[in-house]
Amino acid sequence: MAIVTLTTDFGLQDYYAALVKGALLCAKPDLQIVDVSHHINNYDIVQAAFILRNTWKNFPEGTIHLIGVNDLASAEQRFLGLTHAGHFFITPDNGLLALLFDQIEEPVFSLPVPAESSFPIKDVFAQSVWHLTQGQSFDQFAEPITDMVQRITFQPVISPNRIRGAVIYIDQYENVISNISRELFERVGQNRAFELYFKRNDPILKLNRNYYDVAVGETLCLINSADYLELAINMGKASSMLGLKLEDTIQIDFKG
Repeated sequence: MAIVTLTTDFGLQDYYAALVKGALLCAKPDLQIVDVSHHINNYDIVQAAFILRNTWKNFPEGTIHLIGVNDLASAEQRFLGLTHAGHFFITPDNGLLALLFDQIEEPVFSLPVPAESSFPIKDVFAQSVWHLTQGQSFDQFAEPITDMVQRITFQPVISPNRIRGAVIYIDQYENVISNISRELFERVGQNRAFELYFKRNDPILKLNRNYYDVAVGETLCLINSADYLELAINMGKASSMLGLKLEDTIQIDFKG
């Protein structure tokens, strides 16, 4: 049974997600469809890439990942297909693939769009899933391309004693996730003491392992399950209580 994941900004109030699922099941009735999220902020491919980047590796090889975020819903919209690490990815050509992977070495394909379709993404998803579940590869029903829309994410600024990063994601608990990875923190930090600054708040001086390492209501930082540095408040909402929003600066100064 083929597995298909759906990541969209459709929401659940309207019928769009159900429309796509119905088309997929008409194309292949025995699909196992997994909703990653339909609550991506409208048009926010950075948020979509972050969520999918931290989920797709947990699915088995052969999974088909469909991303419907920032879709122009027009016949002029191009859709891309990519096979990476045994997984299939299908998305509008809007820069999301460049955000999802640090480097793309595999060929990228432009998928056929049915003429006069009133909802192109639905039809592209359905017909592409049908081809892939028949054992076909993208090169058997799509055209290779050498150009696609590129997007560049915020990268931390690094010096021997400092990392200057930014907030890239805020989850539903209002935990604040930065673009400072575990690998970067450990490589620059070298087990040194540090001061973590954000806004005009007092610095955080310790890296915790769990939220409950501090008292309820206290601020902490930790390396989360996605291996990124996160700011949180035990049983609280860090984003609103600390005044942090997307793209705000997080700075770590290492001692010695």
